[in-house]
Amino acid sequence: MCGRFAQYRVAWDYLAPIGLDAPLRSEVTPHPINRYNVAPRSQVMTIRRDLDGLRFEPMLWGYAPFWAKGKRPPTINARLETVATSRFFRNVWQTGRCVVPADGWYEWVADPAEPKRKQPYYIHRRDGEPLYFACIGQFPRNDGQPGEEDGFVIITADSEGGMVDIHDRRPVVLSPESAAEWLDPEMEAGQAERVLLASEPVGLFSWHKVAKEVGNVRNEGPGLVAMIG
Repeated sequence: MCGRFAQYRVAWDYLAPIGLDAPLRSEVTPHPINRYNVAPRSQVMTIRRDLDGLRFEPMLWGYAPFWAKGKRPPTINARLETVATSRFFRNVWQTGRCVVPADGWYEWVADPAEPKRKQPYYIHRRDGEPLYFACIGQFPRNDGQPGEEDGFVIITADSEGGMVDIHDRRPVVLSPESAAEWLDPEMEAGQAERVLLASEPVGLFSWHKVAKEVGNVRNEGPGLVAMIG
């Protein structure tokens, strides 16, 4: 699963590569986001598009449909293999596409000699460019007021396992061009599935060990993504 990531640049560093010609309907600041330990159940900056334009807005990381409230906790990931047909995501699959811009994500690998001890790794693009996680979710109403069901999930794939842990699932990372296509509100469901299958290849990424402090959601700062020996 994808359960922790970094999102620390300024908004335009994420928006510019997508190259959308739609008007931006959100106010953005020139200040960096500076989040190096984004965790589930927190508000996360997302990019989405509707018929009025492009929106760069915070959304809750976690989603459950109305009928699941009280029966099961919100989920943070959706499986690529079943997201298009799952009853759980039926209400948001076609109309709830968005992307989460990121700079990298974390995977934990168990020590073969001591499985209870896990080493975190930070995964990012080799060229330093931002990532775009394919996501779906329930968005705020047209009046901007949040609803109880609002939230998003990150779509994950396991065709090759995680980048570091072959038993893990990796987020579906889209190129800027594919991200723009994914955000098109008029794209048909069949094309959306094809976009997901054309995610970025393993060769574009690099990873390194990082300090175990990232395991505590209270910890923050650029030191969390720094390479350790």
